[in-house]
This record gives sequence, structure tokens and C-alpha cells, in this order.
Amino acid sequence: MKYRKNEAKDYARENMRGIWAAALTPFSDDLRINEAGFRANIRHWVDDLGIEGLFIAGKQGEFFSMSVAERKQAFEIAVAATEAAGATIMSCSDQNMDVVLELARHAQNIGADYIVVHAPVLHFVTDRDETLRQYYRHISEQVDIGIAMWSHPDSGYLMSPELCAEIAELPNIVAIKYSVPREMYARLTELASDKPLVSTASEEEWLDNILELGWQLYLCSSPPYLLQTAADRRMHDYTQAAFAGDAEGARAIWQSLEPVRQALKTTRPAGKPQAQQKFWQELLGQAGGPVRRPMLQLNDAEKAATKAAFESCGLGGNGA
Repeated sequence: MKYRKNEAKDYARENMRGIWAAALTPFSDDLRINEAGFRANIRHWVDDLGIEGLFIAGKQGEFFSMSVAERKQAFEIAVAATEAAGATIMSCSDQNMDVVLELARHAQNIGADYIVVHAPVLHFVTDRDETLRQYYRHISEQVDIGIAMWSHPDSGYLMSPELCAEIAELPNIVAIKYSVPREMYARLTELASDKPLVSTASEEEWLDNILELGWQLYLCSSPPYLLQTAADRRMHDYTQAAFAGDAEGARAIWQSLEPVRQALKTTRPAGKPQAQQKFWQELLGQAGGPVRRPMLQLNDAEKAATKAAFESCGLGGNGA
């Protein structure tokens, strides 16, 4: 590791900055991980798009359809591919604590920068706060690597800002991906801005969160490599303008991306998010491939609609 456990917060505040993207996992036609394609995607994202960090094997990456061995394989590919430049945060989320810890220790041992652990689904539990305090405390005690919490409606509940701030006192809790309404993440930022780095996955809200809340980290979803090409890095550009204090310039660049956002969003079938985004990747020249069950593939009509929107949105293809 690049830091000691008691240095995790300071290290993250210094180094966990800018745009971090959640990687889709490319599969080949036989549904194995496309290792060469994954490595090529990562190098394109880091070298050509200027993405600072990558969130590996999360929900976007279809971790729920991958074996533990495959999740470790994805971690290893990402660490090797970012050796020269780029950073990693590995999703160790699982309902089984033994799996969480096995993945966390593997991430730590192979040189990942951080891990992220989703708040668990809690069946029949009424005192969630104490359960979650002990859940994250146990993980914190078992590993030294920096940990990001993750609260999302998929758990069946949302962690309160007050609870997140309390858990963030643990020595190696460094960040939170807080997929909640803006008033909740603004409240957590107010409560605990000196403890975890607070972020959310909405690209549309990212600019306001830099300018109004002083955020330094976008953690993270797929827009950083779906809205940009090597020759058209508008998300990177408006981020850097905002960091430099040029709010007006940043806003103009952000606004110019609206046709691309709408093309991507309005052609996405409600039940096929990964499939549509992987097809968009392919239109950009990146490795995409099929999805695994239980996710569904795009049909021909959905592909045609997505391609038409892509070609008319003003974002050039073959960006990889």
C-alpha cells in the first residue's frame, strides 16, 4: 500500500481528486472477461480522456453475475493497467461478509488504491443504524486499505447524513458514494467535509457540486467515458475550469454537452442499462460486448435508435 492505515484519510484527500469512472466490464461473445479489451479501455480512459481513477467491478460492471475469482481477475487487470498512471477503487460489495473481506484483502495485497463497500440489504432489521455501525467497523478493523462507503436505494434504505458522519470517524473510511437526494449529500458535506470525501454519481449535478459544495471528487458512473472522446473531452474540460474558478466558462462547456446527455439517456431502455451503455462504448470504438444474465441484451430496434441518437448528438466516434 501507498499509505498506512492511520494516513488513509490524509492520503485520499491529497490524491483522490477529479473524475473517477465506474467501469463496465467488457465480455467476449463466450461471456468471459475480455482482458485485452478491458486493458485497452482502461488505457484509453486514463491516457486519452484524463480520467483520474476507476471504480472496478461495481454494479455497472455486473459484479453480481461474476464469480469471486472473476472479480479478483478484474481487480488484477485494472491494477496492472494503471501501473503507469491512474488509480483504482475496487468494489468489494457483497451480502456475505467473508466475500467482502476476501476481496478487500485481495485488493489491498495487489496494490489497489482503495475499496468501496455498498451498504448491505438488511432483511427484517429495524435498528439499521447500529447494524451499519458495526458492519463498517468490522471491515475497518480487518483491513488497512482506505474504504469508501456506498449508500444507494438498492439497499432498501438510505443511510442518514448523521450516521455517515459518525461512521466516517473510523480511521480508514475515506469517502462515500452517496446516491441520495441533493439535500442529503449537501447535509453530509456540511457535517463531515473534513472526514470523508463526499460524492455522488450524477454527472449532471457534478458541476454544481464543485462550485457550490466545494467537492473535489466525482465518484462515479459511466459518463466520463461515454460523453467524451480523445478529441472531445468536455467533461474533463468543464471540471478543470471549475476547479480553476472559471464558473462561467465551466458552465458553458457543461451546457454544450446537453445533446450528448439526452441522446444517451433517452435511448436507454429502462431494463437494459449496461447493454445500452456497452453498445454506446462500441460506437465510440471501445470494447463493450454482451451482458450476462440476468441482464438483457439490446434488440435490433434498440440498437438502431441508440446509433441514430449517437450519430446526431455531436460526439465523434472511434474515440478509442
